[in-house]
Formats: sequence, structure tokens, C-alpha cells
Amino acid sequence: MLFCLMSCKKEIHPELRNKDIAKVLEEMTQLMIHDVTNPPLAARFYSYTCLSGYTVMALNDSSMISFKGVLNQFPEITKPLDSGQYSAPLSAILAMTGTAKKMQPSGKLFVAFEQQFLDSCRKIGFSDEIIGHSQSYANQIIKQILPYAKKDKYNRISNYPRYTPSNTEGSWYPTPPAFFAPVEPYFNTVRPFFIDSASQFVSIPPVPYSKDKNSKFYKGLKEIYIDAGSGLTKENKEIASFWDCNPFALKNQGHLLVGMKKISPGAHWIGITGIACQKAKANFSKTLEIYTVIAMGLTDSFISCWDEKYRTNRIRPETAVRNLIDPTWKPMLQTPPFPEYMSGHSHISSTSATILTYYFGDNFKYTDNVEEKYGLKSRKFASFLQAAQEAANSRYWGGIHFRDGIVNGVSVGIEIGKHIVNELKSNHIKPLAEIK
Repeated sequence: MLFCLMSCKKEIHPELRNKDIAKVLEEMTQLMIHDVTNPPLAARFYSYTCLSGYTVMALNDSSMISFKGVLNQFPEITKPLDSGQYSAPLSAILAMTGTAKKMQPSGKLFVAFEQQFLDSCRKIGFSDEIIGHSQSYANQIIKQILPYAKKDKYNRISNYPRYTPSNTEGSWYPTPPAFFAPVEPYFNTVRPFFIDSASQFVSIPPVPYSKDKNSKFYKGLKEIYIDAGSGLTKENKEIASFWDCNPFALKNQGHLLVGMKKISPGAHWIGITGIACQKAKANFSKTLEIYTVIAMGLTDSFISCWDEKYRTNRIRPETAVRNLIDPTWKPMLQTPPFPEYMSGHSHISSTSATILTYYFGDNFKYTDNVEEKYGLKSRKFASFLQAAQEAANSRYWGGIHFRDGIVNGVSVGIEIGKHIVNELKSNHIKPLAEIK
């Protein structure tokens, strides 16, 4: 009897924590900086990486649901064949690293990180046998998630005609110093996760372009020329810098243009998600769930926003001010290489903040230190929505967005966030407070 009891006893594995998930995503962020990954594509990478890890845990944790029937076209996931004794959290991490290795351009650089992580697992008590079985389990999940990723149609974008700026009055045109080509003009063709299509949430039209000095457009242009120029305060500048998140930023060094090390807007919100999960002491499964929903929410928000950007194709303040007011004017922030309307940061920040508010509550106070490693001081916020509004305002002080592009970006971003929250509620995915 004693032998039988010992044989049937469930093996207890060393514990992995939510910080281990954060480490994988931080490594992804560093590779994105290395590759100069554009913001919409970065969100897509985070989404499928987190989805791989989530899928492992959903098969092993009864508190988590399958995303089949929740996400667009998400398949029935086949539970891996008998892999012997494995650790579900370890397998989830390995599914994430394996997916990132396959999807990111410099994914091979993940090998060193993965090896270091496994060495740390051995030090805390994971046997080589458990690691091997966990890897096998992860590989079988990756093989089912990658085809789902491939079917989102992103790989077809390279076959579309090269996008050429129209160069007509009031339309977007590349800006200095590098005059980059437009980023992801066909991102609206990518399959979203929660929303029906890129056009499900459409903004009201932007203020029409006009040279008339009495027009609403010209008055707004004059305001940003002053407010984002001579009218900038020290606080305005700090806010603009903190939320810049422009991976395309360059600076002059002699005759050279040198890239500045910056994360994308989505990476910033992924970082905020990690801060919230650690402060709230969310368990491994819940943390992975929240990261996954945030990443997919970011992707859907980018798909919607980019649809609007290339449909309205609106001129940037920098170009309009130089054409109509002051040919020497330069905004504090470098203008990103895509049309103005709507503000992408306002859009995706509002979506993220709405989702995080569902999980953590309306008045979740936290200190955002995501940008400290890039030389920027941390900032304190009383709520996620306060942070999102500051992120939105930063685009005005930075001189890269008009007021209506910001205000309407916030509005549509919140609507997408509410839509995703309703999906969570209808599928009994609970906020953190309800599972404690």
C-alpha cells in the first residue's frame, strides 16, 4: 500500500513566478529595439508569444478557459501527447521563448536567454528529465499556434503594391530627418483577435485641412505651433519625453544619423502590465492571462487605428506648420513615419488602460519605471486611465498630433477596450479582485 501511495503521489515542481514571464517579454522588447520593430508588428509578436504560453496553462489550469470561440478563427488545440512528468509553468515559458524565436527577425538571439533561464531552473531544482518533458510539451503547442499566426494574413502584406504618398494638399508626407517610408500601410488587413474587423470601430472624420486663417484647422495649427513650441513648460517636456516611445527616432552625429534606443508604445504598456501584476501579487496563470489579453488588445487597437490613419491620410503638424506658418519650425519629438489621424499612442493606451482597469480596478496606484533603463525618471499614477490620458496629451506637447486626433483616438481606444472587457465578462474571465 505504501508503495502504491508513493507511486501515485503527484510530483511537486519548483515554483515559477510572474517575474519569469516578465523576463521573457523584456527580452523580446530588447530584440525589438535591436531589430527596430515597428509598433503594430511589435504588438503582434507579443500577442502570439503570450498566446502560446496561455494555451499551455489553459490546458493545465481549470481556472483558465480555452480561447476557441472567443478569438477570431482560433482553432481547437490538441492536448500534447503524453510527455511524462512536466511542469506546466515551465512549459508555458518555453512555449513563449520558442514562439518568439520563430517570429522575431533576430529570434536566434533568444537561444542564449533560453539557456540561461534553463540553467537557473536547474539551480532551483528542476531535473533535466522534467525540463525535457516540458520542452516537448511546449513544442507541440508551438506547432499549433504558429499556423494560427500565419493565417492572420500578415505574411501577405509584402505582396501588396508599394504604398506611395499622394503628395496632395493636406495629405501625409514623409518628415525629416530620415524621411522614412510609411510604416505598415496595410496593417488593417491583418486578422484581429477580439474585434470583428479593422472597421468595426470608426472615428468621426478629422477637422478638414484648410489654408484659411479663420478655419478651425488653421486655428488648431496655430495653437500647436505656439503650445508645442515657445509655450512648452518643463512639465510638458517631461511628459512628452516619457511617453515618446518612438523606435524610429534618430539624432545627428556629424554627418551621420544615429538611432536612439527607444521602446514602442505597446512595449511600454506591456511593462505597465508587469508592474501591476507584481504589485497585486497575481499568480502565474492570472499574470499570463492578463499579459495575453493586453497584447491582443494592443494588436486590435493598432489594426483599427492604422485603418483610420491610411484612410484619412492626414498631414502631420510638422509639415503643415512649415508650409503655412514657419518653415523653420521643429517639434520637440520626432514625427513618426505614418499619417497623423488618429493618434496611435492615444488609441492603444486607452484600450490598454480600459482592460487593466477591469482587471485591477479604477484607482490602482502605481509607479511607472518602465523608462528608467532608458534614462527617464519614473512617474506616479493614480489610475491606468490617468496614465493613458497623459500619454495622449504627450503627443500634443511633443508637437506630433492635432487635438482632434488625440481626443478621438482616446474615444475609439476606450470603445475597443470596453468591447474586449465585455468579451471577458461574457466568457467568465474574472478581474483579479473576484478570484482572491
